[in-house]
Amino acid sequence: MSTLVARLLNRLQPAFDALEVGADPVLRTSDRADFQVNGAMALGKRLGRNPRDVAQEIVDRLELSDLVSDVEIAGPGFINLMLSNEALVAQLEIMGSDQSLGVPAGPAATVVVDYSAPNVAKEMHVGHLRSTVIGDSLCRLLEFTGSTVIRRNHVGDWGTPFGMLIEHLLDLGEENAVEGLSMGDLNTFYTEARAKFDADDSFKERSRNRVVALQGGDEESLRLWRVLVGESVRYFDAVYRDLGVLLEDYDVVGESHYNPLLDAVVRDLDAEGLIVESGGAACVFPPGFTNREGEPLPLIVRKSDEGYGYAATDLAAIRDRVDTLGADRILYVVGAPQAQHLEMCFAVAAMAGWLGEETEAIHVAFGSVLGSDRKMFKTREGGTVKLKNLLDEGVERARQALIERDADEDLEIIARQLAMGAIKFADLSTDRQRDYVFDWDRMLAFEGATGPYLQYAHARICSIFRRADEGVEAGPIALDEPAERALARHLVALPDAIDATLESYSPSKLCSYLFELAQSFTTFYEHCPVLRAPDDATRASRLSLCELSATTLRVGLDLLGIEAPERM
Repeated sequence: MSTLVARLLNRLQPAFDALEVGADPVLRTSDRADFQVNGAMALGKRLGRNPRDVAQEIVDRLELSDLVSDVEIAGPGFINLMLSNEALVAQLEIMGSDQSLGVPAGPAATVVVDYSAPNVAKEMHVGHLRSTVIGDSLCRLLEFTGSTVIRRNHVGDWGTPFGMLIEHLLDLGEENAVEGLSMGDLNTFYTEARAKFDADDSFKERSRNRVVALQGGDEESLRLWRVLVGESVRYFDAVYRDLGVLLEDYDVVGESHYNPLLDAVVRDLDAEGLIVESGGAACVFPPGFTNREGEPLPLIVRKSDEGYGYAATDLAAIRDRVDTLGADRILYVVGAPQAQHLEMCFAVAAMAGWLGEETEAIHVAFGSVLGSDRKMFKTREGGTVKLKNLLDEGVERARQALIERDADEDLEIIARQLAMGAIKFADLSTDRQRDYVFDWDRMLAFEGATGPYLQYAHARICSIFRRADEGVEAGPIALDEPAERALARHLVALPDAIDATLESYSPSKLCSYLFELAQSFTTFYEHCPVLRAPDDATRASRLSLCELSATTLRVGLDLLGIEAPERM
């Protein structure tokens, strides 16, 4: 199976190679044609020849009659290509007969995706939205294209705060505390414990002793720790269910999982001659990292008090994901501020031989969520906004919007689908490396580049089939009208959109494709009557285009983690 772009490149490359081996055709979509080949200009410059003459020689060598209906040399050496209707119809037929919609499978790979990563005994806030929905979408896309995906929710479930949390649990009475935690009020529990730790010296001493007991393997301390972790994971599960994210309990592999592996990390780094003692701490100095004074910057693997920090845990996680899980690639969907830390960890792991040519680690960095004042998004009281509260408010606003539109079909279900679609699309449609402004009026708008707009486009297509008379069916496709052809052109671009999305790990590219497809369908719907088509053959053809459009929207939205309602 091959996409139209792949087939065009297979024809173009030999023509360019004949003039210079390895020359890039630079194939791009174009407003003036279906595709534009731009490589002749750079090639002409390198060869010291007129680019238009080079373009003409390339065209003379091409055999594209089964794919292209028109070839034109324009301007200083652009080669414009117009796909033939026959080629478009053939690709549409492949899409209609293939469960993957003509999207080729990628190379077989095991990919570990590290995302979401909330902290135990703390509620998820709006800052967790980006990692969670970007990571979820990338997992769906990777699985869709044939990769074996292993999800890792690297929760913060270990360290010194658990001494105070366990002691606070005991002070409240385990049964009472668990009842409060089960209501999802984790923040209050943590805040009370922290306030007590800061104000009460005896509580502080008990907490420190509890940490020693916990890290020493005391069974009662471990049991109470498991209570805190268990209640937190149940809360996380509820948020993931509301958001429609494919994370399960078995995907939760927190910091505690790697605790038994930390000694070996330091021992093996030392055996490789990489450990340098600095101020009593065990450090590695990866090349190329310096501080503000230009001095070598250390990655502290073991602190001077013999304790371990995040670096040791992250290095242990890399080894475990490579050696135990067999990862070919590890994606870290983590905020941009962690870039240097992760780069240093990757560099040290490569120095130790844990990462290399066969296994790579990639930081899928993302920007921050901002309020309308372009500052970190917070409540009026100054605290961080709980993610659950945002989701609930979204559902309420969607419900009111549906009531105003006199919607009466499964109001509660559709309101939730609409709200989650709006929230996710607003996040995912933004270039992941940029900050974005979280604004409810924009996120829950029904028009423009929004999740509800795409959901409505899908529902509109479904309504066509509900209104069709019995016996009226889809049939062979003919592209007689410009709007039909434009819709077909957008449909066959799905594989390229998915390829571009995975190449950059940016779901925003798939969002852009789906929005443009929905726009193209709207234009088609306005200019090409479907059920009232002039004849049976035209109606059958347009129903096929509707069917493919609905399927492509539904599959595309699912790859973003967004549901596609059949009624709205």
